Amino acid sequence: MLDPVPLKPKDLDRYRKAVGDEPVERIRELAARLEGARILHVNATAYGGGVAELLATLVPLMQGVGLDAHWEVMFGNDDFYNVTKAMHNALQGMEVAWTPQMEKIYLDRNIENVGSLDTDYDFVILHDPQPAAMLHILEYETQRLPSGKWIWRCHIDTSTPFRPVAEFLFPNIEPYDAAVFTMTEFVPGEWGLPPVRLIQPCIDPLSLKNVPLNEETQTAILESYGIDPLRPILCQVSRFDPWKDPVGVIDAYRIVKDEIPEVQLILAGSMATDDPEGMHYLHRTEKHAGGDPDVFILTNAQQVGAIEVNAFQDAADVVIQKSLREGFGLTVSEGLWKGTPLVGGDCGGIRLQIPDGVGGYLVDSVEGCADACLRLLQDRDLAARLGAAGKEHVRTNFVMTTLLENWLRLFIDLADGAV
Repeated sequence: MLDPVPLKPKDLDRYRKAVGDEPVERIRELAARLEGARILHVNATAYGGGVAELLATLVPLMQGVGLDAHWEVMFGNDDFYNVTKAMHNALQGMEVAWTPQMEKIYLDRNIENVGSLDTDYDFVILHDPQPAAMLHILEYETQRLPSGKWIWRCHIDTSTPFRPVAEFLFPNIEPYDAAVFTMTEFVPGEWGLPPVRLIQPCIDPLSLKNVPLNEETQTAILESYGIDPLRPILCQVSRFDPWKDPVGVIDAYRIVKDEIPEVQLILAGSMATDDPEGMHYLHRTEKHAGGDPDVFILTNAQQVGAIEVNAFQDAADVVIQKSLREGFGLTVSEGLWKGTPLVGGDCGGIRLQIPDGVGGYLVDSVEGCADACLRLLQDRDLAARLGAAGKEHVRTNFVMTTLLENWLRLFIDLADGAV
């Protein structure tokens, strides 16, 4: 039932220009201690969303430094994805209608996927709630005792989960050898979790989404979507869901537009196969925009991909990530990597990426978002300083080599019994 994602190894040396020699040499030393180790990552989708984007670079880099690394996607259907989307929302604090039938749908799909899961790996990493029950099912339902070390990687903010869903899910996490969260604040305290390690997501500076674009290419991309490169641009790139608050972004844009009538807004996002609510919130966002010709709501249905997102973020005068809840928000580091100042919701992993005075501003309201955008649009020197500082902060903390190094250290500690 699990589908392997075909990948080609990536050469670590290509990252020397972006991060310098020292991180590359540290990684090679760590990888030498793990040479040949078998690694398996499992998640719910091969494209659309931050987890798939991370794995598309992380797994090939693991292969490139000598690990036998693989990525497989579990099989689901509409009922399963509706349940796991509700679970995802509930774990971030939303009250949802949670029923025994939903629990059965979730467990039945995990059981079906376990039937085709190869457990002959040194390290198995299951990402987010969708496949989280597999280890518990292996040990207690099928009596197959897997070898190796098992890790649950939670990419979302579970600091205040909706109790009925937490009481169902977290007992399935207890058998893991480790649980990885993005921030200490995300770790739910009252359930018996395995040892916790903190690892932050990172961007790939060599991906099409982040490599420098020449002005001609950038202009051609903007103009192909009817966007005027000579007028001010606000841009948010994210899924269309309530936690990203695209409706609130439009409200903030309207306040800005009252003072700067020529401003434009880009809302760009990828529709993911494991997000059945996405189309609903896309339509809701389009309705709220009310046909404003300066609001550009774009998805992969309009052929928006990595290079288009790159052009939007680089051309923007301000990148916005007005999340209400956020596990990390890769688009924050992506925007900062281009030297663009950022206005982000004061929540979750966004706080790690925009510390006080670096990169931009944290906001907690529509009015605050609008005020911060106006400040940056009206003071170009300030915007340039913040953008430059933000890029260096990302280079130091949130580039893919850092993510690879952190995972290698966790593997070594697990193998040595230090976790």
